[in-house]
Amino acid sequence: MTPADLLREAVRRDPGRPYLTHYDDALGSRIELSYATFDNWVAKTANLLVDEFGTDPGDHVVLALPAHWQTAAWLFACWSAGLVAHPLGDGVTQIPEARVVATDAARLDAALDAGADEVVALSLHPLGAPYGDLPPGAVDYATQVRGHGDQFVTYTRLGPEAPALVAGARESSGGELAEAARAAAERYALTARDRVYAQVSMAEYADIVDALLAPMAAGASVVIGTNTTADTLDGRFSTERITATMGRLAGSAHARRLR
Repeated sequence: MTPADLLREAVRRDPGRPYLTHYDDALGSRIELSYATFDNWVAKTANLLVDEFGTDPGDHVVLALPAHWQTAAWLFACWSAGLVAHPLGDGVTQIPEARVVATDAARLDAALDAGADEVVALSLHPLGAPYGDLPPGAVDYATQVRGHGDQFVTYTRLGPEAPALVAGARESSGGELAEAARAAAERYALTARDRVYAQVSMAEYADIVDALLAPMAAGASVVIGTNTTADTLDGRFSTERITATMGRLAGSAHARRLR
């Protein structure tokens, strides 16, 4: 198993079940993606990476992005296409060498200076709106991705031992990630009835495994918060029917604390 296999399994099991709900409290936005809708975004992005940018299995893709539903889609797109995802934490401006760099406005200049073959700018608009005016050398993710297919078929399927993630100094294969996800789902006793609120980074190995992959392995749902403070969580746990929490903010009296 690899993360791409976990996604395919989850879509087969219950495509209409909510997978990822994302709040950006700076914008006052909320967007919810079912497993099927999330899979469509993953497929479109994987097709963009392969067909438009000509990436090959094993190429590195840097994700200079905050915690966001589009960041999650890029992670899974990399894994679907056999690419190595290299997410960077907030504030990290040193962009490592990579075939493709995906970034938001905060690190666009640094990405253009890094010498990647392709620099992709994301507006991070809650509904995937275009970026707008771009400097030379950058392409607009929202504009480019929409023309690509909702299904992705790989012509070179890598084994689970192939590298899939570089998070900090740690490199992990797809098989290691899937195994860690299933172990975490069992450790946290996650089931398809769970709805997990996660206030985490998408650049740390443990956060990626616990907040994105473990809920998927269990068929559960995850709610991700960006620009969230404790004050903005009033009522959210009950509104979203949260059953478990993880991350920096305090949990709810009605939800179990995972970590």
